[in-house]
Amino acid sequence: MPMDTQEHAARPDDVFRRLFQEMRVPRFIVRPQDLDSYIIIEANDLALQYFDLGKGQVIGSKIQAVMDHENALHFQQSFEVCTARGKSVTIQALPGVPGKIRVYGFYISPVCDSTGAVEYLDVIGQLDLTDQSILQRERDDAISLMTSIFDVSEVGIIVTDHSGRIVRVNDSFVRIYGWSRDELINAEISGLVTPDERVRVKKNYEEFIKTGVRSSAEMKIIRKNGSIANALYTTATMELSQKRRFQVTTLMDITLRKQMEESLRLAKDEADAANRAKSTFLANMSHELRTPLNAIIGFSEMMLKETFGPLGHGKYAEYMTDIHGSAFHLLEIINEVLDMSKIEAGRIELDEEEVELRELIESVTRMMASKIFGDDLKICVEIHDNLPNIRGDKRLLRQVLINLVTNAVKFSESGGEINIQACLAENGQIRIVISDQGVGIPKDKIQTAMQPFGQVNDKAEHSKQQGTGLGLPLAKAMIELHGGTLTLESDTGQGTVVFITLPASRILPRITENSPSVPKGTENMEDANHSEDENSSLAPQKKTL
Repeated sequence: MPMDTQEHAARPDDVFRRLFQEMRVPRFIVRPQDLDSYIIIEANDLALQYFDLGKGQVIGSKIQAVMDHENALHFQQSFEVCTARGKSVTIQALPGVPGKIRVYGFYISPVCDSTGAVEYLDVIGQLDLTDQSILQRERDDAISLMTSIFDVSEVGIIVTDHSGRIVRVNDSFVRIYGWSRDELINAEISGLVTPDERVRVKKNYEEFIKTGVRSSAEMKIIRKNGSIANALYTTATMELSQKRRFQVTTLMDITLRKQMEESLRLAKDEADAANRAKSTFLANMSHELRTPLNAIIGFSEMMLKETFGPLGHGKYAEYMTDIHGSAFHLLEIINEVLDMSKIEAGRIELDEEEVELRELIESVTRMMASKIFGDDLKICVEIHDNLPNIRGDKRLLRQVLINLVTNAVKFSESGGEINIQACLAENGQIRIVISDQGVGIPKDKIQTAMQPFGQVNDKAEHSKQQGTGLGLPLAKAMIELHGGTLTLESDTGQGTVVFITLPASRILPRITENSPSVPKGTENMEDANHSEDENSSLAPQKKTL
């Protein structure tokens, strides 16, 4: 055969191969090996893109090796139908192929040999190029849907660019945090957080926008009115055309939740403190009750057994005094607990009568005289001459003074001094001050000391007697029942000062036998003359025990 004829004969194959490779649709050739085995023997460039694999990975491979199981099964069944019938079939492509080309379907055509047996299957993809408006409508619908979600979402959404500046914000963010859209657009997102978090926010933003890492955490946002809101944020990075990166941040306001958490934490702390106080109280009570009970039981047993002989022995009289004192101490402890319980339950009522404060204070100091003398202490009492009588519960007021003076004695060192002052203040209130030079109370423990069963020192290293922890709280509650106040100033090594005020409404008018009747409309003139009285009758009388 002449050379030019051979060249002419080779050209159709080259043309067909070139047409096969450059077809604008995916196309590949499959050869059946047996009933369930189909091998790809050729594939054009778009077919390789459809499979998202290289030519070496596709050529010579079974259909199951180049796509997921569901799609491979779909093709396998179509190949079997085409092979069995010897006729072309059309199939619809299933989603899920990770390739770069979207194919809507395939034509599968059999290629038969001279005997009519199917030798190859020609598979040609279908690209839907007939109606580009469908794709445009889908894109428009998707954009409309995303815009609606962005605008109507109940959580705040901010879109920021690569430099951290806000490019879009939804209505919820504007509503929740008060900033207008004009104030937010083109502002840095770090400017919305509190100063203590700005460095961290900037650093995290640079990392998120660079790596595309999703993140979720809490941040504190400044509202328009200057208040601080706690927010839970979630970020996601998206990349648009020309490799432009944006970050979408959703923010859920959790301020109320944080406040509830804080309230629960405080409630738990208070419950824990109350539980510790209860445990300490029970430990102290067991000690307080055990000591006098041991004395009562021990001395009474010695008397019953007549250890020193008949009961007429003088030693038994001493034991009777000790038994009486221990029993009285037990009664005081029980009364304190009962009084505190009644006050907390709101069941205690004032048995009001006229109370002469001067006599009440002096009787309490006389009662404590032996204790003060035994502990080598000195007590100074200053009561102003014009101290009026008041309307109140004498028993409760006496207990208040006893508790406070007892505390002053208990926590004072030998040789110390206790001062009691009582006067009519310029504002018309009764003012009583009890101070000592004792060990004092740490400033951070004063609040604890004012709580029921609160013990500043559980071991009470400095006290001469461990108490129930009810003295101060009882005194405070009883004064408040009278409409007054009880406050305390103290520090370690600085002693303690207790301030009591009783309202002017409890002061009773002075009535003497020779006092003229007060003309109507001049009832309050006495208050106007306080300044003159202070120069004469306000001079205190000082008494030292």
